[in-house]
Amino acid sequence: MDAPDPAASTAPSGDGVPVLLIACALGIERLALRGGRGGHTGAAGPVTVLRTGMGPAKARRAVSRALLDPRLRGAAVLASGFCAGLVPGMHPGDLVVAAETRGPWGATPCDGAPLLVRELARALPPGHTVHCGPLAGTDHVVRGQERTALGATGAIAADMESAATLHSALSAGVRPVAAVRVVVDAPEHELVRIGTVRGGISAIRVLRAALPAFHEWHRSSLLPRR
Repeated sequence: MDAPDPAASTAPSGDGVPVLLIACALGIERLALRGGRGGHTGAAGPVTVLRTGMGPAKARRAVSRALLDPRLRGAAVLASGFCAGLVPGMHPGDLVVAAETRGPWGATPCDGAPLLVRELARALPPGHTVHCGPLAGTDHVVRGQERTALGATGAIAADMESAATLHSALSAGVRPVAAVRVVVDAPEHELVRIGTVRGGISAIRVLRAALPAFHEWHRSSLLPRR
C-alpha cells in the first residue's frame, strides 16, 4: 500500500477547495491517473492519487488511513482503474460509471453518475462506450459462471476495490463519492493479462482521457445543493 502520492498536491487550494482523492489499486493505473506527470491541479482544485494495493482489505485500510490526513479533510473520493465487464456486448476500453457500488455492507449510491456519463462521453475517443449501472465488489478476479451469476444480480461490472473504497470514504465523513472503471475483461473478451488487451486498446490511454471528466465531477460536487 502506498501513501498518498507525495508528488501530487494535497494542500488545500487558496480558497479552501477540498482535494479530489482518486484511489486505484495498481501502479500502472496510478501512472495513467496522474496524467504522466507528478502532482496536478484539476478544474476545481488540487488532486492527489492514492495507490491502495489490490483487494478490498487493502483498499479499506489505505483509504481510511489517507483520510486521517488533515490535508485531505473533506476530500471528494473517486475510485478508478480497471474492471471486469459482466454484460454481453461490452468491449475492452469501454468505461463503467457506477450508479452504486455493492459490497458485503450493502450498496453505496453514487449521485453524480449522470454527470460523469455525460462528461466521459465527451472526453473519450470514438469507439469507446460508457455504461452506467451497479458495480459489484469482489475479493478475487471473476471468471466464467461466476461472471454470469454476478451479472444476473443486475451488476454490469465487477472489481475488487471500488466498493471498499467508497464505503471507507463515507465511514470517514460525508463527502462526494464516485467510481469509474475501464473494462479490460468482458464476457466475449476474456483477458489473460493486462498487457494483452485485445484490439490494441490502451487502457492507460482511456483512463488518462477520462481525467477531465473526473475534474468536472469534482467541480460540480462543490456547487451548492438546492
